[in-house]
Amino acid sequence: MKPLLSLAARSAWNRRFVLSLVVVSIALSSFLLMGIERIRQDVRENFSSAVSGTDLIVGARTGPVQLLLYSVFRIGNATNNIRWSSAQALAQHRAVAWMVPLSLGDSHRGFAVLGTTGDYFAHFRHGDKQPLRFHQGKPFDALYDVVLGAEVAARLHYKLGDRVVLAHGDGALQANDHADKPFTVAGILAPTGTPVDRTLHVSLQAIEALHVDWIAGAKLPGMAVSADAAAQRDLTPRSVTAVLLGLKNRAAVFSVQREVAAFRDEPLLAILPGVALDELWTVVALGERGLQAMSALVALVSVGGLVAVILAGLNERRRELAILRAVGAGPRQVLWLLAFEGALVTVAGVALGVVACWLTVALAGDWVQGQFGLALRAAPPGAPEWRLIGALLAGGWLASLLPGWRAYRLSLVDGLSPRL
Repeated sequence: MKPLLSLAARSAWNRRFVLSLVVVSIALSSFLLMGIERIRQDVRENFSSAVSGTDLIVGARTGPVQLLLYSVFRIGNATNNIRWSSAQALAQHRAVAWMVPLSLGDSHRGFAVLGTTGDYFAHFRHGDKQPLRFHQGKPFDALYDVVLGAEVAARLHYKLGDRVVLAHGDGALQANDHADKPFTVAGILAPTGTPVDRTLHVSLQAIEALHVDWIAGAKLPGMAVSADAAAQRDLTPRSVTAVLLGLKNRAAVFSVQREVAAFRDEPLLAILPGVALDELWTVVALGERGLQAMSALVALVSVGGLVAVILAGLNERRRELAILRAVGAGPRQVLWLLAFEGALVTVAGVALGVVACWLTVALAGDWVQGQFGLALRAAPPGAPEWRLIGALLAGGWLASLLPGWRAYRLSLVDGLSPRL
């Protein structure tokens, strides 16, 4: 086998120009295949790591997925808020270690505004229970301070000390801007690859101050309360959108969930983030399957190209193969020769594609996160990637057996007889 492998390598080098095009084709398909798989895995990881270290999310009674969407992903709106007294009662529960309130509803140029407390920066976790880190600045301190997510700051080119005007609701109408109460950028969070990057964070008191002269989603006519005057009022929140709960003992999570469901003051719902995330992923998994199907089609096209090139070159190599037969090579040796050539071309293409994919992720990962909010990891191939690499190599080698079988069946006279 070793002489045949050496002969296959020399034969491939002799036809290096044509085969280099096949190598590039396989490399591109391998690059696309591995890139899609890397994106698929990182999208799922980013999705599942949007919140961690939180035992329960509590909101008004609605569907678990809807509660997860608006409280974690800032998608959609709550059917109802929960009273502040209810949130405080949950915080005082004997099994609760900490409570972080969330108040949503305002926005800034398409990005959600989140009202919360300083405990948010202390207790909120993402990924593998990673805490929030500040790239610049510090948590909000003054009433009209705002902390920006990494993507907000990058896309809108904000820096510390800049003035920011928030808008009521989705901000579609300029009349809904809270222009009389501008905020100052006090901090910018480090990238997390989660919805935190696309959020502006202010205090609960700031949310109340913004709406002292609003009622039922509309500004009170003829009533304008200045920023300084609003700061002098009682800004205790009346309600919040949802709360995050961390328990002293995770074993109590189901008992606390049942107690929340039986809460007497108002109807509440408590969900386990991990369970709700899995349920939500089953809804959006169609996109994942679409990516996998596209990867399979790319691989098939690449392998088909390999077969086509080797078959096309087979007619030109009939005399070469006949000479090999004439000097003593048997049909099996010819078959293995072509199979080895196909394997070498496949290995070279797959290796080039895998290295190119890894380098692209390593070099463009920060740019992708800044532009699209997707954190890509330049990690060594895992089990799924190795399975794909193995499938590509096996597919390329099996595909090269078809031209080899064709050459196996060619007679010695066929290659030596001139064709007119």
